[in-house]
Amino acid sequence: QPAAPDRSPKNIGKVLVFSGTGWYRHPEIPAMSGWLARLSTDLGMQIDVSDTPRDLERMLDRYDVLVLNNCTEPPQLLNDAERASIEKWYSSGGGIVALHAALVRQTEWQWFYDLAGCDFNSDSEYLEARVVVDPAARDHPAVRGHGASFRYKADWTNHDRTVTGLPGFQVLLRVDESTYEPVRDYFKTRGGKAMGDDHPIAWLHENGGGRFFYTELGHDVRSLDTPFGRQHIIEAIKWAAKRTKGQ
Repeated sequence: QPAAPDRSPKNIGKVLVFSGTGWYRHPEIPAMSGWLARLSTDLGMQIDVSDTPRDLERMLDRYDVLVLNNCTEPPQLLNDAERASIEKWYSSGGGIVALHAALVRQTEWQWFYDLAGCDFNSDSEYLEARVVVDPAARDHPAVRGHGASFRYKADWTNHDRTVTGLPGFQVLLRVDESTYEPVRDYFKTRGGKAMGDDHPIAWLHENGGGRFFYTELGHDVRSLDTPFGRQHIIEAIKWAAKRTKGQ
């Protein structure tokens, strides 16, 4: 029987999992939010869940980390005040962890596009592929301990550009496109393009006072409910909350 989450006053770290969507809403989102909420004990942080945009304006100041659970097309979902609340909170030291489809159709929100570094182009089926750890990132807790490369199953997203080399960005993981089919049939007739040799799938961005972490994992629970997936997300949240020693 797992221990109940510690919600005592000394447990001041708080995470808000936000799952509102402005465009396509994947049916696995509720299960993903539940899975994330159950990480509370591992994190030692309170985790709350919402899909109500107004909560971002009214309550975001209570939280250390905002997890964007597949929040497609935020410019259609969030009004000016809600977007401004996120920007102000982030500039005051907030941390954002964006999962999978959180980088879908967000180019009209220029602040977020600059923070994320890219937008969605297409994706693959749920496939096993070779994941490569960036040599400069091998000691980061979100990827540490799995060697220079390893095999993993997920839905792999193609972005409209690579974030490699962008100021303030650090790539953690790339996927080897030669080990899977990077564009599924649906997108092959809709302008879908593979990214080629440089296909980042997880990265960090520190700027403007806050911390931003993105991972392509998290389309559904099966892509995270593994020893690596749990480590990856737990350490991502800790890093975003500035609770990672030496990072």
